[in-house]
Amino acid sequence: MTAPMLPGAEEWGSLAPHPESVTYRRAADVRVLLAAGYALLLQVSHPTVGAGVSEHSQFREDPWGRLLRTLDYACTMVYADPQRAAEMGARIRSFHRQIHGPGPHGRHYHALEPQAYAWVHATLAQGIVLAHERFGRPFTDEQCELLWSEWRSLGRLLGVREGDLPAGWQAFRGYFDEMVEDRLQHTEAVDEVLEMLARPTTPALPPRALLRLGWTVARAPLGHTVTLASVGLLSPLLRRRFDVSWTRRNDLELRVLGNAMRAMTPLMPSWLLNTGPGYLSWREEEIARGDVASPASLART
Repeated sequence: MTAPMLPGAEEWGSLAPHPESVTYRRAADVRVLLAAGYALLLQVSHPTVGAGVSEHSQFREDPWGRLLRTLDYACTMVYADPQRAAEMGARIRSFHRQIHGPGPHGRHYHALEPQAYAWVHATLAQGIVLAHERFGRPFTDEQCELLWSEWRSLGRLLGVREGDLPAGWQAFRGYFDEMVEDRLQHTEAVDEVLEMLARPTTPALPPRALLRLGWTVARAPLGHTVTLASVGLLSPLLRRRFDVSWTRRNDLELRVLGNAMRAMTPLMPSWLLNTGPGYLSWREEEIARGDVASPASLART
């Protein structure tokens, strides 16, 4: 008999992260947001995910709203109770059922293709570890193993099957390198994401002159910093494949940014070292309405 794609209620408690887990303690450090664009580029360079984003996503029209709804998804999966995490996982999988189409070169795609669906989940773990390595508190080898084990368990709540992702961090490293080498492509969605990162659209702001003036001043530096982190975390191979430039000056800027972010650690309050619980409280009403997005912002809402 084929095992069900989603686990039963009796498994939820053992699959969702608990407050003492590495995932719960480290996944929502505010500095992990610097790797959000990097993870998104990894996702949309998979041909199936890229086609889904280009044809179905609303991130171009409402990137800030899409970001919030994606954070709603991620924080619910990690920081809510097991029942709400399982319900979110089922909702995300349901969204993906309607995401399909002819795709580029006439190849039909579906968002629930096991390789693509699992890849999106895997990129988030990669982003967490790399963000801490470059901007925060680097993981030990043991912590990487624990995080990956917990992340694979969390994936079960999304319908990522046991065999869809490798067991063990070292096996994941090999899997990740193979995906980068052989599967990721310069899709149309890659260019769309790079454009969005470099030139962030104006968020919905109250009609206050100071706020709008602040955004006008901050927009260009924000776009530069986000692009610097997103492109800088990519491997040289992917930078060449995506046809994005990377200079010695860029490399120096990224090193300075990383050093500054790491130096802040002793001064950071606990709510910035783990923003997840506070974020869930802030977005409680929106999440309760079901106004959420998929990990790669593929689904219509």
